[in-house]
Amino acid sequence: MSATPVVAAARTASKKAGLAFWMERVLEECDRTGVDLAPDPVHDLRVALRRCRSIADGLLVMDPNPAWKQMKKAGKQLFSQLGELRDAQVMEEWVHSLGDPGDPVTGTLLCFLAGREAQLKQQAALALQEFDRKQWRRWVTSLPRRAARLRMGSPLFKHLALERWTEAHESHRRALRNRSQLAFHQLRIGLKRFRYIVENFLPEQHDTWSDDLKELQDLLGEVHDLDVLWATASRIKAFPDNDTRSRWHARIVEERTRRIGKYREKMLGRTSLWQVWRAELPQGRQIEAAALSRFKLWASFLDPDFKHSMHVTRLALQLYDGLPSRPADSDLGDQRSILQVAALLHGVGRSKNQKGHHKTTFSLIRRLTPPLSWNEEKLRLAGMVARYHRGALPGAGQKTLVGLTPGQRQLVVRLAGILRLANAFGAERDARIERLEVDTQNGFLEIAAQGYSPRDRKAEGIAAARHLLETVYRRPVMVKPLRDKAEN
Repeated sequence: MSATPVVAAARTASKKAGLAFWMERVLEECDRTGVDLAPDPVHDLRVALRRCRSIADGLLVMDPNPAWKQMKKAGKQLFSQLGELRDAQVMEEWVHSLGDPGDPVTGTLLCFLAGREAQLKQQAALALQEFDRKQWRRWVTSLPRRAARLRMGSPLFKHLALERWTEAHESHRRALRNRSQLAFHQLRIGLKRFRYIVENFLPEQHDTWSDDLKELQDLLGEVHDLDVLWATASRIKAFPDNDTRSRWHARIVEERTRRIGKYREKMLGRTSLWQVWRAELPQGRQIEAAALSRFKLWASFLDPDFKHSMHVTRLALQLYDGLPSRPADSDLGDQRSILQVAALLHGVGRSKNQKGHHKTTFSLIRRLTPPLSWNEEKLRLAGMVARYHRGALPGAGQKTLVGLTPGQRQLVVRLAGILRLANAFGAERDARIERLEVDTQNGFLEIAAQGYSPRDRKAEGIAAARHLLETVYRRPVMVKPLRDKAEN
């Protein structure tokens, strides 16, 4: 069956706007810009660099490969130098628009900006020479292949867009509340970051939202330009007297106010674009599900045996669901999700080393930015649980546990005990033990394991791993084979 016109158009657009397209475009625009660093080529090269760097930003959240950071860093200096030059060129356009030819302020500003532009062109030309095109060409081959592993328009990218929407919307509220230049500048950045995720990873939404997003970013960008122009004119003392200063200030305020007014028309009320965008992004439980999928994807890029970690996760959740809860458990948040993420991520440290990989795992998780629906405290607890899935037992002398409340410490110990035992059941990596059932019998915790035999070589490891759970529940843990009902 052939694709619908909308889907077909989205696919065509994604090819033209994909990472490979923009990385090739950077090299083409470098050649064009190097001729005379004119405004249009400078703008086009910055757009191409910005698209590459913003795509890397989005993919780095999912794929921890260091090449994404390296590519971003490689383009940063050139992007920044071109940005300063572009700012000077844009200010010249504003001076021509706002000032009269015979106005002394116009002449003073244009003279200053001409000198500034000449200096910045020299710096930009040097940055162009230092830009490593050979390395960039190698990335043109390798990085789009990694990007192709992630499906554009997926719930993962909608979840990431919702994070950016949330940040931008908060900046919107602050800007309208205090109306400061800094607040509107932060709003511009927040909206820009939201726009980049949409245009790079959500082709269907971008097809609908792109015009509005561009107009809003242009409006806020022009507000910022006017603020910079006024600050520059004041700094270089471009005004010969107070009357001239007042006249220029009135012009700038008028232009600035008109643009903020247009922004408000689109972004306030029940029909505002904020609400239109929010309606198409994840809702309710979709947010938590997408966050979990992001954890899985991130771990799959690092863990050399992620299939084993998925198996251990299933066993850990079976144990958790079968074990008796304790009175304090309900006061400590969603322990099941903390255990699930700890289990999924417990093997990521193997990407760095095998010996002591549990400590490396904790370090990697600590550096993660919590996805929407999670917070730093919850993610830190998951990292601690993963840290203690093997090795030394979590005890009072452990530095990792410093700063935890007694309840949090008990949570880490309990969940680490569950994960440690689940990991022992999956230690042979043959996935033979698929099902666990927990029962309480005569003061014992009895765990029946399908495919388990006390004569297996893994039985010794299971016997050792159950110790932490026995400490938590203060009762012996007995492991036995799970018999099929047909055998009974």
